[in-house]
Amino acid sequence: MKGKGLMTMNKYMLTVMLWAIGINCFAQANISPAKPQTKKTIVMGAKLHVGNGKVIDNSYLIFDKGKITGVGDATVARINMSDATIINANDKHIYPGFIAPITNLGLIEISAVKATLDYSEIGDFNPHIRALVAYNTDSKVPATIRSNGVLMAQITPQGGTISGSSSVVQLDAWNWEDAAIKKDDAMHLNWPVTPKFKNTGNRAAVSVDALKERTKTILNSLDQFFTEAKAYAETDKPAVINTRFAAMKHLFDGSQRLFISVAGEKDIIAAIKFAQKYGITPVIVGGDEAYLITAFLKENNIAVIVNEPHSLPDSDDSDVNMPYKNAGVLANAGVEVVMSMQSYWQLRNLPFMAGTIAAWGLDKEKALQTITLNTAKVLGIDKIAGSLEIGKDATFFISAGDALDMKSNKVEQAFIQGRDINLDNLHKQLDKKFSDKYKN
Repeated sequence: MKGKGLMTMNKYMLTVMLWAIGINCFAQANISPAKPQTKKTIVMGAKLHVGNGKVIDNSYLIFDKGKITGVGDATVARINMSDATIINANDKHIYPGFIAPITNLGLIEISAVKATLDYSEIGDFNPHIRALVAYNTDSKVPATIRSNGVLMAQITPQGGTISGSSSVVQLDAWNWEDAAIKKDDAMHLNWPVTPKFKNTGNRAAVSVDALKERTKTILNSLDQFFTEAKAYAETDKPAVINTRFAAMKHLFDGSQRLFISVAGEKDIIAAIKFAQKYGITPVIVGGDEAYLITAFLKENNIAVIVNEPHSLPDSDDSDVNMPYKNAGVLANAGVEVVMSMQSYWQLRNLPFMAGTIAAWGLDKEKALQTITLNTAKVLGIDKIAGSLEIGKDATFFISAGDALDMKSNKVEQAFIQGRDINLDNLHKQLDKKFSDKYKN
């Protein structure tokens, strides 16, 4: 048994070593975080998408020391260009940096290698878990999604009933401390629901009543946990320190938001009423059937983070095109909508998901807001990000074409907090390598 254990350990160590060697072969050593902005810069002549629904056809954008100091119509403004770097962006587009919510980016590198997975913890109630401290700024993935204009992300834990706290980061940093834009912005709850199927095959079937009873037990435990955590938060000096309850404190004082992942109509209503019981206005994540209760959502000021539209409907009875229409139906009814892609490599396609919902009933600039200003509001960073306005961070990019269109999107230059970032990435390097190899 001892020899067998050593053999298994040796195989595991060999796997890790081979993985490490493979990663080092694609080290991207030339991609380092950009240095701080040192000189005032003016971008002239581009079609500027503010991010709040407005568009300036012939614009100027001035930024200095990482902040936007001027923005407007270049045809009517007098601009002092002395002692400034000038970027000519005629016939191009400027967009605010896109923001990706609800992602395990930087918490997972290679799905098949267990040693690179750090996005969930064992247990049902883990509010004390902080995704930020596990965020890997050396990941190869952020550079690939920056190339399509995604410059910020909400790094989110998964698993259990209460998964823990997410944080918002910018995607050009040496370490998680440098990356953090807003620490512990939200607590994440996976709403308990009764499965719509029974176990089959070799396992004994579980009755519908048993499944419902299991869900009821979890909901009762969740209710008790929130009740005790709220009482703990209201106690000045608890006799016994409880780190799980302590981590819930900012939910109840309003400085941290509650994101609830839930899909069904009745479950969404139940989840919202549960949060309201504790004085919390939640954000709904997923909300596949949210389109059925738009009036209820608007009345209760509930924002919805919708899943990517390129998917099948949640129910066999639903319109097959409902995933495409969902965001438009919600937004046109006055509900604040945010677009997400709950993955990591696929985040590079986030702007094209916004382009898809624009083709299915939503105004183009409103679709843009689902990955810019709306997202910034929901994440609590709209004072510094989400739109190109004076006083906000100079986090934006210049594209040769429409950034929401897969055919024309071509990000030529990007800035994070005024820093001119490197847009090289592993995909581009491999493309060049094999293009050079086979071009003859």
